Amino acid sequence: MTEFFVTEVVDGDTFEVRPNWEWNGRSGDTVRPAGYDTPEQGEPGYEEAKEKLRGLILNKMVEIKNYQTIDRNRLVADVYYNGKNLADYFPEYRV
Repeated sequence: MTEFFVTEVVDGDTFEVRPNWEWNGRSGDTVRPAGYDTPEQGEPGYEEAKEKLRGLILNKMVEIKNYQTIDRNRLVADVYYNGKNLADYFPEYRV
């Protein structure tokens, strides 16, 4: 399965999904989109990035492809919303 329902936005570059993802014998509900990196809590721009992601994908379906690794129990992968890579919605934070 590559489509997931977004149940929670943790910050500008981390969110939770349902059902759980499964990869390399592990599973979980937290995803870290590849390709961009937003400010951490307490840094300038944190709230704006979190609200932007929340407005885009909360309670919506996303497609997760090209699983890369698991970092701090978060699946790092390419994430698509409406056929567009999520990183493209955050050009100011591209890595």
